[in-house]
Amino acid sequence: MKNESGLKPKGRAVLVKHYEPPKTGMIELLDVTKERGLMVEQRAVVIEVGPACWPDEEPRAYPGDKVLISKMAGYLAKGPKDGVMYALVNDRDIFCGIDGEFEPEAAK
Repeated sequence: MKNESGLKPKGRAVLVKHYEPPKTGMIELLDVTKERGLMVEQRAVVIEVGPACWPDEEPRAYPGDKVLISKMAGYLAKGPKDGVMYALVNDRDIFCGIDGEFEPEAAK
């Protein structure tokens, strides 16, 4: 996965992009509501990993991996190159990988 955000994680920071799993609902949320939801949403895709992440253990995630991160973790930042909202989280805030997700029948 290529980092096109213009944000470069340093030290133990991990650049992630929040995502929502497939849903069957028809309600459309306003952008401001979605941004506030990012503060508690735990699902993210790893975009880039800082050079000092996980020095004493195997890497917990690689670019392109879907992961769960700690609630309220990190710092939200808009990518200066692409205008997309990202989060910079501590390497220890990634605690679970996501291998597969349930897809509702309507989404298939």
